[in-house]
Amino acid sequence: MDRELTLALNYALNKGIQIHPDAFKILAGVEAGKVEGIIRVMVKEAAKERRFQINKDDLEAHLGISDDPLLQGDVMVWSDPTDSIATGEGVSGYNSLFASRFDKLRQIIMMRPEARMLKTAASANATKSMKSGDDLYVCGLVTEMSSGRNRMDLKLEDPTGSFKAAIFDSELQKTADTLLLDQLVMAKAGRAKSGFVVKDLIFPDIPDHPPNKAESDVYAVFLSDLHVGSRYFMEDEFGRLVSWLSSPDPVARKIRFVLIAGDIVDGVGIYPNQDKELTQQTIEEQLAKVECLIDKIPKNIKVVIMPGNHDPGRRALPQPAIPQKYNRGLWERDNVVMVGNPSMVSLNGVKVLMFHGQSIDDIVKTTPGLSYDKPANVMKHLLKARHLSPIYGSQTPIAPEIKDHMVIEDVPDIFHAGHVHRAELSMYRGVLVINSGCWQRQTPFQTSVGIVPNPCIAFIVNLRTFKVYSSDYAGSDDVVEG
Repeated sequence: MDRELTLALNYALNKGIQIHPDAFKILAGVEAGKVEGIIRVMVKEAAKERRFQINKDDLEAHLGISDDPLLQGDVMVWSDPTDSIATGEGVSGYNSLFASRFDKLRQIIMMRPEARMLKTAASANATKSMKSGDDLYVCGLVTEMSSGRNRMDLKLEDPTGSFKAAIFDSELQKTADTLLLDQLVMAKAGRAKSGFVVKDLIFPDIPDHPPNKAESDVYAVFLSDLHVGSRYFMEDEFGRLVSWLSSPDPVARKIRFVLIAGDIVDGVGIYPNQDKELTQQTIEEQLAKVECLIDKIPKNIKVVIMPGNHDPGRRALPQPAIPQKYNRGLWERDNVVMVGNPSMVSLNGVKVLMFHGQSIDDIVKTTPGLSYDKPANVMKHLLKARHLSPIYGSQTPIAPEIKDHMVIEDVPDIFHAGHVHRAELSMYRGVLVINSGCWQRQTPFQTSVGIVPNPCIAFIVNLRTFKVYSSDYAGSDDVVEG
């Protein structure tokens, strides 16, 4: 028997832990010099869970070994702005951005049956003879909205010019209230003595659809806003989640994906006097801490990481993946996938749209009936607009890209965001909508503005059934039907 294996066996026995012969066979094939470290970790985990044996399943889970091909974790990146960012300059750059936005969204809305009657703004304005009851359709980006007594005025723009129309119907005015500046909408309009009157508003929206599902009971965990480096980061609670991932729990055994939707670190210089609230004072130190935490996740679990507004790199949307210069170790790990914000990834065939969620701030402030307490409603709003950050010139910085990467071109099966530190779950037209909250307790700033987070909730999704388990690491577990 190899001396290292003998020492490992004796170490475990001295701690009151046995190693099953099948597990011992796996250890015999482990690279020399690593056996002792593996056994020490496994013994510690077994003692914590009051188990007296390390079996084959325990070791396979720790090493990322699986004999079942259906339980393999397959991540495919469908879209990621990191390598395709091409920022324009000045006015011409933003002209390119909005031209791209219009073209992409027009292609989407052209799938609607009404679009066969679509006119440009210029041709609609040139229409002289319309019989009573005749309709025309115009689509454009919303550039102006104003309300007066018993009416609203709407202005849409397309490459040919602008189209103005009034809305008198009270129910339609409520719909118009939900419009966001710079989003695309199609108006059904008729002529009146003083101009055009809107009869209906048609959004790009997503169609009702059955989601793609995995072939087996593979699970994914959805997280965001760890804020590692902040003294308010709830490390003990996060540690309990990571320990559970390595446990013999039957659900934990089938987890193959962990998705983190931004703000993995608290950052440096994000807000005044932030240094007083940090446990690690540099980005490099904070990311090194993240690396240590990620290393404790079993290697058979793929970890997908995207940036948020607290992470290093550019702040404007779209954001490339966290630059390698700040932590090459994360990039070099076989089970870690670094992507930009936003990105679409496929998990065993299930399409997940990941977006940190910065634009939620702008939409909550401008849209009646929406709030930070219900972020899933805001996310549904984005799906309806088919755009992740429509409003230009507000709180969310948007770069003048040649192509608009924020258009939701492909319909996702799951829409995952964070940013607002409120965990919530919903469904919209076949899309599972997840805002995964945070792992940071309430900060002094949040207290001052009345933001109350609900931290340490992990949403765990069965990718075959779409049943969602919500585990509250400060409380009890329950099942949420998705």
